[in-house]
Amino acid sequence: MSQAEAVLRSPRPLWSLGLLRSEIGTTFRRWRTLALLAVLAGVPVLVGIAVKIDTGGGGSSGGGGGEGGPAFLSQVTNNGLFLVFASLAVTLPFFLPMAIGVIAGDSLAGEANAGTLRYLLVAPAGRTRLLLVKYATTMTFCLVATLVVALSALATGALLFPLGEVTLLSGTSISFGEGLLRALAIAGVVALSLLGVAAVGLFISTLTTSGIAAMATTVGLLITVQILDTIPQLHAIQPYLFPHYWLSFADLLRDPVYWDQLQKNMGLQALYAVVFGSAAWARFTTRDITA
Repeated sequence: MSQAEAVLRSPRPLWSLGLLRSEIGTTFRRWRTLALLAVLAGVPVLVGIAVKIDTGGGGSSGGGGGEGGPAFLSQVTNNGLFLVFASLAVTLPFFLPMAIGVIAGDSLAGEANAGTLRYLLVAPAGRTRLLLVKYATTMTFCLVATLVVALSALATGALLFPLGEVTLLSGTSISFGEGLLRALAIAGVVALSLLGVAAVGLFISTLTTSGIAAMATTVGLLITVQILDTIPQLHAIQPYLFPHYWLSFADLLRDPVYWDQLQKNMGLQALYAVVFGSAAWARFTTRDITA
């Protein structure tokens, strides 16, 4: 191969950015993606209305016994900002990971099923670069989906409940502005908590040419792991399951912040991303592409 041909065949950085922009645009133009985002946006509205009806009828909005959803729900009527934290706690165990599993599982298998994967590889992308673009697109969806939940909850909370100073789980009061910053930080942590699911889904997507099979397998695996994480007899392996530390984002609502569980969560997600990302690369770069 001549030097000129090598230059023409080598992917340029601007071309890679164009591929990423195209992939993100294609993903967010699909009706399936928009439907997933609409469902996620609707969850905070339903939670807010349920709390409003419950408290309007003289009931209690939650006992506040734990560190997850109930503790946040007990504060929603006093401050609508807590609806953001409650909604993220409600959607993180199932709704958000399920949406990520659908997007990640369909990323490569869907292309193969549609017969477009081979044509993508004809362009000077390279399998490794295409795999990275698919993963980056999935992580972009993770961030957008998390922000959709947070913004919907913030708007609903502002409409249904008062806003003001935020009383943290440790009892310390902070300004509403600082509470918003903590809410943004929590949204970022929640998005990063989905790194492992995205990597697992991408790996499964390299194993089949059926987008539906990849999505179903990813979601089924997610449900199975969630069940395993609730069985007391399996406590020895539970710290190694990717959803185990998901609700550690509640520690950002303490003063001082408890970093131990947060660091374990980020480390575990990074480990899953490396292991299953490497497995996806090994599979995809050696696979015969016939579709």
